[in-house]
Amino acid sequence: MTTSTAAPPQTPRTAFSPAAYVAHPRWTGGHWMTIYTWARRRRFARLPEPEARYFDVAPEARVLAHIHWQPARREAPTLLALHGLEGSSSAHYMVGLADKAFARGFNVVRLNQRNCGGTEALSAGLYHSGLTHDPLTVMRELAETEGLTRFGVVGYSLGGNLTLKLAGEAGADPTVAPWLRGVCAVSPTMDLARCVDALERRSNAVYQWNFMRNLKSRMRRKAAAWPGRYDTAPLAGMRTVRGFDDAYTAPHHGFAGASDYYHRASALRVVERIRVPALIVASDNDPFVPHEQFASPAVAGNPAITVLITRDGGHCGFYSEAGPDFDGYWAERTAVEFLAGVV
Repeated sequence: MTTSTAAPPQTPRTAFSPAAYVAHPRWTGGHWMTIYTWARRRRFARLPEPEARYFDVAPEARVLAHIHWQPARREAPTLLALHGLEGSSSAHYMVGLADKAFARGFNVVRLNQRNCGGTEALSAGLYHSGLTHDPLTVMRELAETEGLTRFGVVGYSLGGNLTLKLAGEAGADPTVAPWLRGVCAVSPTMDLARCVDALERRSNAVYQWNFMRNLKSRMRRKAAAWPGRYDTAPLAGMRTVRGFDDAYTAPHHGFAGASDYYHRASALRVVERIRVPALIVASDNDPFVPHEQFASPAVAGNPAITVLITRDGGHCGFYSEAGPDFDGYWAERTAVEFLAGVV
């Protein structure tokens, strides 16, 4: 018996021409755009209430998703949305994406990663930036129980890394996710080490402080929910995401340390294997996701991947002037339009 190790044939680059992005003139600049879109309150009157659904993804690991079903769910394509570091299914971009996707006929699954969205008591363990097992398990269960046959995935920031890594793993083994039709990653932390280095710049101190504030709070809630499992003493003197990953994320998941974790969990290692149509949306002034990583030969040499580097979009911002039937959130609209053409 001969076993072939050749990769599946590559998907030709998808012809995709979204509307040009022009930053809102009041919020130009990477920091202004990032902070404004993070802080701005949004309402979604037309989006129906979701179904809350729990998925047992591993022993002692349960995740919560909020699902918006189309009336004929089996016939509709399904969009799985993945949030960023310390985000949740209720993050503004998750709901904004759901609003646009549902209006285009998608079922939408807004997935909380382990412990996120107030679910610390549901899972004994922690999540990490490369834990593709959970979204794959969720899609597999929905395919089996609901008869869904067409999935697209959209991930933001850390969720963007997860999205690209998932697509790369599926490309290397077509049996992993035969129902996956396309992916989009917005401001993805595809090279984790490079992004953490950028986060540690003095100009990014406010982002580091915000991430750490949330990470520390979550670990204290986690320790309270699972007595005796986690030592919170190291949190007192902890100031950086790298320090948190060295103390908690890496050892919990069997990595040798933060550096080993960043290397092994980065989508950069597997993007060359992506075979479904993939779109990367990034900005030339993202404060902590350097756009130069998207010029990597592994990306540029893969005809399945389209890269859009915008002028002045910040981190997961991409806010422009609103118009008729458009709220100004360009990346959300672009992701939905891309997947509507391939899923």
